[in-house]
Amino acid sequence: MEKVFVIGGMGSGKSTVLEALVDEGLSCIDLDEVGHALLHEAAVKSAIADTFGADVLDENGEVARFELARRAFADGGETRKLNGIMHPRIEDALKEQLGKLERQGCQAVVVEYSAFEGRSMLIARLADVIVAVVAPLQMRVDRAIAAGFDEEDVRRRIDRQIADDERIRQADVVFVNDGTKEELYSKVRSWWKGR
Repeated sequence: MEKVFVIGGMGSGKSTVLEALVDEGLSCIDLDEVGHALLHEAAVKSAIADTFGADVLDENGEVARFELARRAFADGGETRKLNGIMHPRIEDALKEQLGKLERQGCQAVVVEYSAFEGRSMLIARLADVIVAVVAPLQMRVDRAIAAGFDEEDVRRRIDRQIADDERIRQADVVFVNDGTKEELYSKVRSWWKGR
């Protein structure tokens, strides 16, 4: 089973790349969604509350994601603490999902991996192909704001991620998304068909 990992910063166009590949017949795993699901597990909630404060849980005892993001992306040290809690669990969940797809006879899967920091990461080692999608910074910020994010939060998150030039250096395939969604979608489908 071929494993295509899509990397890119906030507002870069990862979702469009995924949409195009899913429309080409690939199964899909979004690691952000995997992480969000893990936030409901008791052990994860406990570790997050111990690390970031009990008031990061809402009145129902669930992780208040926006508050967690505000604290976890405040500086690099806090981001590393969150990654230390989440990354091993996300890796285990990903391996489980990949194994299930392979047993079902899946030929190819696309994985959205927004937290990519380098090929040396254990999760990244599972990839057969790493596809980077990059875009000008202001365009990325504008897209994220249009999707409902606060500009300060967007810029803080972008500051905690690797730069596009590093993504380009580590990727096998790069798409520059400085046009329309339709243009990116078409480029991705053409690439997949022409491989």
